[in-house]
Amino acid sequence: MKKYTVPVFFLLFTITAALRASPEPAPDKEQKDLSPAWRAIDIWLEAQRDYDKLPGLSAAIARDQKTIWSRGYGMADLEKEVRAEPATIYSICSISKLFTSIAIMQLHDAGKLSLEDRVADLLPWFDLQQQWKDSGPITVRTLLTHSSGLPREADYPYWTGPDFPFPSPEQVKKKLGGQTTLYPASTYFQYSNLGLTLLGEIVAEVSGKPYDQYIEENILKPLRLTDTRTNLPESLWRGKLATGYSALKRDGSRDMLPLFQAKGIKPAAGFSSTAENLARFASWQFRLLENGGKEILKSSTLREMHRVHWMDPDWKTSWGLGFSVYEVDGRTFVGHGGSCPGYRSTLMIDPQKKWAFVVMINAQGVNPGGYAEGMREILKKAENAKAEAADKKADLEAYAGTYEAQPWWGETAVFPWYGKLAVLGLPSQNPARGMTLLKYMGDDRFRRIRSDDTLGEEVLFERDEEGKVIRMWQHSNYKNRLK
Repeated sequence: MKKYTVPVFFLLFTITAALRASPEPAPDKEQKDLSPAWRAIDIWLEAQRDYDKLPGLSAAIARDQKTIWSRGYGMADLEKEVRAEPATIYSICSISKLFTSIAIMQLHDAGKLSLEDRVADLLPWFDLQQQWKDSGPITVRTLLTHSSGLPREADYPYWTGPDFPFPSPEQVKKKLGGQTTLYPASTYFQYSNLGLTLLGEIVAEVSGKPYDQYIEENILKPLRLTDTRTNLPESLWRGKLATGYSALKRDGSRDMLPLFQAKGIKPAAGFSSTAENLARFASWQFRLLENGGKEILKSSTLREMHRVHWMDPDWKTSWGLGFSVYEVDGRTFVGHGGSCPGYRSTLMIDPQKKWAFVVMINAQGVNPGGYAEGMREILKKAENAKAEAADKKADLEAYAGTYEAQPWWGETAVFPWYGKLAVLGLPSQNPARGMTLLKYMGDDRFRRIRSDDTLGEEVLFERDEEGKVIRMWQHSNYKNRLK
């Protein structure tokens, strides 16, 4: 295994790029109104990637029918110095389950199967042992909701390195008879890659087509997901297909991991895609829910997939038909995450407000869901800020930059925020809440805006003889502006 020490290499990018201008927005009103938010997201993600010592990260945000923001940070391959882009391909691992679930629901729409069909009736070779004589049936619905009582995995050590020996479909079937249920069906939530693998076999059995062919013809091509595949394209590895790396080790390095193929587990974990493609996938859902009718699925079917179909006895874990379903800010969110050797990804969808957030990372050890939530919180703060009156006109760009914060913190970013000046300590797990706003008072003087909108202490900015801002003063102490 190759080792890469991350900090020094990555910090070369941070100082020069952390406060670069945000991507040029499309010329519609909403985009212009959100330009400070794009800048804040850009600053935050660039810094977090460095502080979390990630090789690369790609992200995208969809708003209703289109992708309105996307970026790549860092490297898709460290040794070859291939930059991460919005079009970089990553393993999406368990997000693959959404495509398998949609295929199942297409067959349901066509009247070719029922959610109450028993798995044993659809797959004649299904011989996993039921150890609970009073158990209810193992059905298509229980597989979709992870409530079947099946074990989490097929009986192979495919999550074990260094080689990650994923089994073939034949090998999965061969050992199935030696496995037993963990719980009676419809008793507990037990996340199961084996269960979604069996759904993939049902797709092939019921449709009469190989799984890969069915997915390509009935989902990927119609939705124009040209960089989404049922495997990891080996010919693009270490280029357009990002190289996967391990979790951080104590010495600050990560191992480069070998390319894997999920083989027989592909319906649960074998797909690859890009941030741009997953954003388009989310926009299709918004379009179908708004327009009604049928596009790939019936709109009523997609709504049903987004609805809670399983609630665990602890009232904390809920699941739809293939989709994770959960509550944020009093609204229903849906989506899925993925974690495979060398890759982490997340798709977070707000069907009511028609926002979707995609984050893809080519390393283990960091949860991309935190990045997606951070982007959502920044946009939420921006939506609230747009209704506020702007401060007195000032050249706020003169103060924008990165200021030293050692030894107490990594650094402090300063940037304009809807007529005010924002101050954000980096790194930050919650950038929206961690953002302090300053009101311009004239002559390089600002006042901190308290949570109740009253004004707090004064913050001063110092200039050099040439008129350039070089220092920020607060509480009689200062921070130097970094070059």
